[in-house]
Amino acid sequence: MRKTITRGILRVLPLALSLWLFWSIGDGLNNLGLLLLRLVGIDQPWTGSGVVLILLLLLVIGLAFSVSPIAWLFQQLENQILRFPLLKTVYGAIKDMASLISTDPEQTKERQTVLVKQANDTYVVGFVTASDIPGPVGQALEARHETDEWVPVLMQISYQIAGVTVLVRKSDLVTVDWPFEDAMQFMLTAGLYKKTP
Repeated sequence: MRKTITRGILRVLPLALSLWLFWSIGDGLNNLGLLLLRLVGIDQPWTGSGVVLILLLLLVIGLAFSVSPIAWLFQQLENQILRFPLLKTVYGAIKDMASLISTDPEQTKERQTVLVKQANDTYVVGFVTASDIPGPVGQALEARHETDEWVPVLMQISYQIAGVTVLVRKSDLVTVDWPFEDAMQFMLTAGLYKKTP
């Protein structure tokens, strides 16, 4: 009987938690939208109008950022905000996580899934995160007479948001035709999650 209950929990819990999370996000967005509507004098909006307002605002913001002057102004504001060390750390981490899960083709085109061979003839799955390495790192490698092309590779740690970034020679990478989302899911769950067709 305990096995049956456990099986039921394992089947229902992920769905229940996912629904609860999305319901909470939707409810929070709706409340924020209703607050904005009340500020402009609309006291009795229809059901769900808060979420609709927030989605419309996000659409307008997305369209606005496709205009170069607005994107430039935001970049200047971002640069000023990032002068504060603590805010820079928190904001940078959130922005990096958002870009990691982004499906924007411009941001995902360089995220090639690769295999990195280890010293004991095993392989680690990783993601090439950029086409080149930072200038100071490149200069340090050149000073050691390392003339190969190097790229940063993220090796995600199972069941954690964290990962390890290593510099790997391009010639040592085995590229894999594996979508980023599927590979990331495999790594985050240590291969326990099986994608259903």
